[in-house]
Amino acid sequence: MRQFGVRSCGFAAVLSAFILIFSLNSPASAAGALSVGQCGAYGQAYDFPSEQVAAAESRKQCKGDCKTVTMRKACAAFALDMKNSCGAFGYAVAPRISTALNSATRKCYEHGGKECVIRAWTCDARG
Repeated sequence: MRQFGVRSCGFAAVLSAFILIFSLNSPASAAGALSVGQCGAYGQAYDFPSEQVAAAESRKQCKGDCKTVTMRKACAAFALDMKNSCGAFGYAVAPRISTALNSATRKCYEHGGKECVIRAWTCDARG
């Protein structure tokens, strides 16, 4: 019969510590935000511990009067009219990046855009 000594207990302790550290920093706790404004202004933040912290960080980056959307386990995208960057724009949050990109572009066209393109996108750790 094999006996476990101090050496195997030390390994188990080190392994447990690594598991604990990685679980605390897991993508499940990740949050993000996208702030959008006129004339192509935007700010983005991802993999923050809370939606409030991510929103504050993205607002710091966005110049002017900006709207902020938050996300958890999702992606956000911002599209604007390339012909008139101070004109139509659209933004969206979705579980998949492809859906967020398509929705933001579609909203830009719905608001009168003529040549809508993606200006920014971001995903939290899952995206």
